[in-house]
Amino acid sequence: EVQLVESGGGSVQAGGSLRLSCAVSGLTYSSGCMGWFRRTPEKERERVAVVGRDGRTIYADSVKGRFTISKDNARNTLYLQMNSLQPEDTSMYYCGASTSWYCSSGYPGWYTYWGQGTQVTVSS
Repeated sequence: EVQLVESGGGSVQAGGSLRLSCAVSGLTYSSGCMGWFRRTPEKERERVAVVGRDGRTIYADSVKGRFTISKDNARNTLYLQMNSLQPEDTSMYYCGASTSWYCSSGYPGWYTYWGQGTQVTVSS
C-alpha cells in the first residue's frame, strides 16, 4: 500500500519560511515522479514543484526563486523549502506521486497517489 504523509505546514508572516516534508512508503522514487501541489481559489490542484522521472525539477512560475524541492532517497522523503512566503501562497499543500510515463509534466491528472495535505497560511 502506498502512503504519503505530509508535515511542516503552519502559519507565518509574509517574508517567512517553512519546510514541508512528505514521508513516502510503498513506493520508490526510481519508479516515477514526486511533487508538491496546492489548491487554487477555484479548488483545483495546481503544480507547485515536481521532480520528474529523470530527476529534473519543474516549478510553477509563481514560486521560482523562492521554493526548492528536494528528496532524500535514504529516508524516502520529499521536501519543499519555501522562502519569502507571500499571502497568495496560502493554501492546502499536497504531496503527490505518480508512476505514469507522463508524470514529468507535473500535470496533476497524471498523479495517482496523494497525501492528506498540510495547511500553509501566510499573513500580511
